[in-house]
Amino acid sequence: MEQRILGRTGTPVGAVGLGTWQLGADWGDVDTDDALDTLRAAVAAGVTFFDTADVYGDGRSERLIGRFLRSPEGSGITVATKMGRRVEQDPAFYTLDNFRAWTDRSRANLGVDTLDLVQLHCPPTPVFSSNAVFDALDTLVQEKRIKAYGVSVETCAQALTAIARPGVASVQIIFNVLRLKPLEEVFPAARAAGVGILARVPLASGLLSGKYDERTRFPDNDHRTFNRHGEAFDVGETFSGVDFATGLEVVRRLAPLVPPGATTAQFALRWIIDHPAVSAVIPGARNPQQARANAAAAVLPPLPQATHDEVAAIYRELVAPQVHHRW
Repeated sequence: MEQRILGRTGTPVGAVGLGTWQLGADWGDVDTDDALDTLRAAVAAGVTFFDTADVYGDGRSERLIGRFLRSPEGSGITVATKMGRRVEQDPAFYTLDNFRAWTDRSRANLGVDTLDLVQLHCPPTPVFSSNAVFDALDTLVQEKRIKAYGVSVETCAQALTAIARPGVASVQIIFNVLRLKPLEEVFPAARAAGVGILARVPLASGLLSGKYDERTRFPDNDHRTFNRHGEAFDVGETFSGVDFATGLEVVRRLAPLVPPGATTAQFALRWIIDHPAVSAVIPGARNPQQARANAAAAVLPPLPQATHDEVAAIYRELVAPQVHHRW
């Protein structure tokens, strides 16, 4: 798999990583054996980067990854976790003492002395402008609790504020064919600063897999059921904030652009990989088959410029009025 440098960490990672929210919670049930098999299949397919968070299953995702890291297949994997969503979203909680406690818990869950990358998990907007917050993160690096830190953001404005911080190694942001706004300012700023981009929600909660239609129903414990209007967290995290019916129409319009032999999901991932500012795209997977299929997107040839132009045109017509001004 193509290797790219993960921003200011200086660490090479595969262009396709693995997001592990699915292995923790909020996507229906995934049992332990299936979760470990998914991690194993991803690594066998060339994945070297896992993204997790302390809130995914209240630590379940981290603990599963920690178990995998102790297995023969677990060497050489870079793991990014996130912190801050297990408490009320009040900037007052973003303190050095809490950061120490949160990272100590993640270190225990993952079974490591030093975390590879810790990201603030979509914190309240004032946190991005707090010198004290970033001084505390620098202290964690000095104390060797973490090797590097980054941020996960909801908006492009938050991303730009974070990129200006000299210690920020990476920015995780929603980027897919339904969310093109990061291309305007965030990606150029990140490249100029040497900050890595982690593209999350690349398949728009599975919408861009091409497997759903108007009859599709999701389990009650799946965020695609309970967060369609932002009832539990930012609605932009579910189907990228796009109305489900609109998303289905976009997928139908994209179908003629999918290269022969590729799936719609692989096309959507390859489209992201084509952007050099992206260090890694981090699709989730619920089973080994999905993990292998996602990783295979990295070996597809780059898409023609005409395809990128058509994606942009579809976005402007159908999607931009819903999302471009919001995130």
